Amino acid sequence: MDDNLSAEELSPKYKRVILKISGEGFCPAGKSGISIDETLNIARQAQRIVQRGVQLAIVVGAGNILRGAQFSAGGDVIKQASAHYMGMLATVLNGIALQEALESLNCETRLQTALRMETLAEPYIRRRCIRHLEKGRIVILAGGTGNPFVTTDTAAALRARELSAEILLKATRVDGVYSEDPELNPHAVRYENLTYSQILRDNLRVMDMSAISLCREGKMPILVFNFKRDGNIERAIAGHTIGTLVSE
Repeated sequence: MDDNLSAEELSPKYKRVILKISGEGFCPAGKSGISIDETLNIARQAQRIVQRGVQLAIVVGAGNILRGAQFSAGGDVIKQASAHYMGMLATVLNGIALQEALESLNCETRLQTALRMETLAEPYIRRRCIRHLEKGRIVILAGGTGNPFVTTDTAAALRARELSAEILLKATRVDGVYSEDPELNPHAVRYENLTYSQILRDNLRVMDMSAISLCREGKMPILVFNFKRDGNIERAIAGHTIGTLVSE
């Protein structure tokens, strides 16, 4: 983390946040599966959030293991709904790995799933989740919404509104939203601020349109930022200008 930033400069702006971690966050770039090192990195950053007194819930994706939408595109052997349920179950694998990593750092956690599986996790219950957050526990939310044909980005937007979060933090490998894919076009322009309407109008790749619409209806700001850069998580919760802020 940047030692030049004072404690006052890093004082949290938000009391309760939702952090969306895609499945790719659990493995090195270009790889698949679950990397212990990458999972521990997520856990350490989450620990730094709660150490500053911020209530944190983490919504996990599963693209490192399986994407239901892509898996169902190859034919009629596996129905689309079943493929999406497989993707939801894959998020639970990431959730268990993250819970273990967090608890290895002595963080108190709860894993809640939208699909009932009480031998592994609590069912997602809004009021129970809020109580855990109020007690300083990190709540990991897996299983998407529990419904097929809905992305984990939409699940993150839904949980952010349900849990009265102040901001939805979308962790990525790039430092914000660009006019084009910066890995393909080095001249792509990065936006510091965007409105929900701009994203919907220009079809910018931030989150899927259902997630953006949910956030717009609830006036839920979204910060898209580079989760891999050291110190960015502190900057994000302090309200610093990093990445791209999406709001009204």
